[in-house]
Amino acid sequence: MTTEDSTVARHAPRRARLSPRRRARIFRGIQYAILVVAVVGIFLLIDWDRISESVFNIDAAKALLPRVPLAFKNTVVYTAASFAIGLSLGTVLALMKLSSVAPYRWIATAYIEFFRGIPALLVVFSFGYAVPIALGVRIDSLTLKAALALGLVSAAYIAETLRAGIQAVPRGQVEAARSLGMSSGRTLATVVIPQAFRIVLPPMTNEIILLTKDTSLIFVLGLAASQFDLTKIGRDALVSAAGGGTTGLFVAGFGYLCITIPLGLLARWLENRTGKKSRR
Repeated sequence: MTTEDSTVARHAPRRARLSPRRRARIFRGIQYAILVVAVVGIFLLIDWDRISESVFNIDAAKALLPRVPLAFKNTVVYTAASFAIGLSLGTVLALMKLSSVAPYRWIATAYIEFFRGIPALLVVFSFGYAVPIALGVRIDSLTLKAALALGLVSAAYIAETLRAGIQAVPRGQVEAARSLGMSSGRTLATVVIPQAFRIVLPPMTNEIILLTKDTSLIFVLGLAASQFDLTKIGRDALVSAAGGGTTGLFVAGFGYLCITIPLGLLARWLENRTGKKSRR
């Protein structure tokens, strides 16, 4: 490069460089623009007449509403019964998994791996048809059948959650209790397990949410009208000659959201509260 070229390059106007904050602002603006264009495009492409007829049919939803309270109550009952069995069995399995007796650990591990590895629908089928034939027992209560099937599956997940909670209890708490003369059993019952439950409250709330959704599987057991859950009334509305298309499914979905959203908010509140306490 000659001396003359170097002089020209030195005096040429330099390209202005954007600051990181300005680049971030421009990038956000582009993302907002893409979002607005996508929303407007979808809004223009949707056939709103068909949607109002087949998806959000007000008349079909009104016709379904009288059946919703009982289905809502049944769904809550199935969830509560399943969680009661899952929590009881899950606590026993968690203690077995932490036992110093090896066969207890093997049994708990085999149970947890088995029920976490198979679909919950298979377990519901089994309790509906295979288990009564194989064991020669008859379970008349649908709530009990649903609770046993879903509770056994849920216990495998609850056991692992509780085991993690028990192991998260500070060792110093156990040593302090033992130094006061408490036996190992009393220390476990009055110090370790209560603190473990407080630690695992947020994930336990998520387990209840999953159980609530799993109650949709019990339709395979055959339900009488008084035993319908939210999913059943949604399915019946879908195949009904009254019309309304998928409106029934949306009504059923809204019913589930009325249960799961408050539980989700409760889980976040518990997480924040647990986090604040641990930071103190």
